[in-house]
Amino acid sequence: MPSPASYRPAPGSIPTQPGVYRFRDTHGRVIYVGKAKNLRSRLSSYFQDISGLHPRTATMVTTGASVEWTVVRTEVEALQLEYSWIKEFDPRFNVKYRDDKSYPWLAVTVGEEFPRVMVGRGAKKKGTRYFGPYGHAWAIRETVDQLLRVFPMRSCTKGVFNRSAQIGRPCLLGYIDKCSAPCVGRVTAEEHRKIVDDLCDFMAGNTDAFVKRVENEMYAASEALDFEKAARLRDDLGALRRALEKQVVVLADGTDADVVALAEDPLEVAVQVFHVRGGRIRGQRGWVADRTDEGGTPELVEEFLLQLYAGDPDAIPREVLVPQLPPDVATLEDLLSSLRGSKVRIRVPQRGDKKTLQETVARNAVQGLALHKTRRASDLTTRNRALEEIQEALDLAEVPLRIECFDVSNLQGTEVVASMVVFEDGLARKSEYRRFVVKDVEGQNDVASMHEVITRRFRRLLEERSKAAEVSTESGPMLVDPDTGRPRKFAYVPALVVVDGGPPQVAAAADALEQLGLGDIPVCGLAKRLEEVWLPGEEDPVILPRTSEGLYLLQRIRDEAHRFAIAHHRGRRSRTMVESLLDDVPGLGEIRRKALLRHFGSLKKLRLASVEEIAMVPGIGPQTAAAIKEALTQQDSTRQTGPRINTATGEIEEH
Repeated sequence: MPSPASYRPAPGSIPTQPGVYRFRDTHGRVIYVGKAKNLRSRLSSYFQDISGLHPRTATMVTTGASVEWTVVRTEVEALQLEYSWIKEFDPRFNVKYRDDKSYPWLAVTVGEEFPRVMVGRGAKKKGTRYFGPYGHAWAIRETVDQLLRVFPMRSCTKGVFNRSAQIGRPCLLGYIDKCSAPCVGRVTAEEHRKIVDDLCDFMAGNTDAFVKRVENEMYAASEALDFEKAARLRDDLGALRRALEKQVVVLADGTDADVVALAEDPLEVAVQVFHVRGGRIRGQRGWVADRTDEGGTPELVEEFLLQLYAGDPDAIPREVLVPQLPPDVATLEDLLSSLRGSKVRIRVPQRGDKKTLQETVARNAVQGLALHKTRRASDLTTRNRALEEIQEALDLAEVPLRIECFDVSNLQGTEVVASMVVFEDGLARKSEYRRFVVKDVEGQNDVASMHEVITRRFRRLLEERSKAAEVSTESGPMLVDPDTGRPRKFAYVPALVVVDGGPPQVAAAADALEQLGLGDIPVCGLAKRLEEVWLPGEEDPVILPRTSEGLYLLQRIRDEAHRFAIAHHRGRRSRTMVESLLDDVPGLGEIRRKALLRHFGSLKKLRLASVEEIAMVPGIGPQTAAAIKEALTQQDSTRQTGPRINTATGEIEEH
């Protein structure tokens, strides 16, 4: 793996103008494309001490073997060139948004002599105007079925159209007045084009004019005593209103906007977009991408908008609502405005209907990310590939069907706890999760704590094995407790032990197993900094590809162990704080303190409770409740006079 210093450009050789740069690997493949206002300043940041870089950036620069750049005149040109190169080279370290499913569009083939309306999926084609996307194809078909009463344009395939023209007789839609039958000359190409333009205007959001026009024609026919025409227009009006009912009004001012929201975790990001035209939701779309660079939410928003609009200028609305502004919002607005041909605004909604709508889009993004992870984790083929990749990368004798992962959590050396999570066949077995309270280690010593936890877990394994051997059968030791009928959960030997950490934690775990005579159990560690996999006694880590399903599974297991440890630590900290806070309240013993914590769940909720709510806890009377509330109030006033500490991070916060 080349060192970044081996291909660092010579001092002063990098220009200070705006431009776009490309990192290439040893095979000459482009692995990352970026832009910069000042190329020298931006590229120099990549060649600092690697320990100071973000883990994903460090992985990228150590994978690279060369860097090159192109100078442009303006930042807008840099954005355009960056998009072109990302599309051309598909770099592995750039965020690439993938549709989480194939969305249907309402398409009108305006490039044909007699345009056709239809449902379409996949890539857009020239000469076709698109509306949507929609969540379901049936929603488009129902809408089109209603609108064809008012706008009877062609909806048949080319084969049906040509056959009807040959025999001189229209299809069924022509007989029931849902098609103007241009195939047999009932309308000219110009008359049919006018119908097509009206339908497109209606779908583009100009609905009020059509509704008003049909109403006026209906009333005029009624006054002229042409009741048959009035009844038909009444039905047309009903069809228009039913079509509009399917598109809920969310912004009363008739705004044309795309509302964007993101849901992120350390590994992936999900994006949801609601397309609002004329104040109505015309479509919804979602994407999911792996996080491969160090960018935060503003950078992710910029990359997403560039990929969404640069290749489809017709889709750019007048306003784009985002959760956070891109780093250089003015440049991006200039680019989108030039593509659209009119002013485009990018802003963060602060209040009102737009803020409420973005919160709804954000909830959809969270659900989209959760659904994607569920699908990815539950896919049998993907899980099998992940386990096989882990076996091959770590040179294991067998596929690790049972993996146990351990993590240590503490706050400045207090309340040291640890977690053990179990994954079998790539899926979490939450019934076998275990919590540990570290007893024999003083202060903050993660390595010694890991040694103690591994020792205690596998000493229990030996004890369970001993008990099972006493009642062994012909097929081997009894792994079910004969007294309770429950499995001896600690009696199962994991195929792989994973620890959250680097070489020190791995060495501690391996040493603990060796002392117990279980040195044949494989051990590895996953370090957060560069997502490196460390093995006992090895000087260099195992580097799994960033897109590896095996790495993704190890990361999920590590993150689950971390989450479980943090939850245990917070629970113990809350109990300790409640106990210490309420020690001096008369008549409040250990049992009642536990009842309070069990009822409210946390010290924060207990602080917010009224005297009456506290008195509802079994065993707590009005007098004791008043004393508890007074103690909490006094403690709050004390907290306000001193520095406030974030108990999750240990950081001192400003008032």
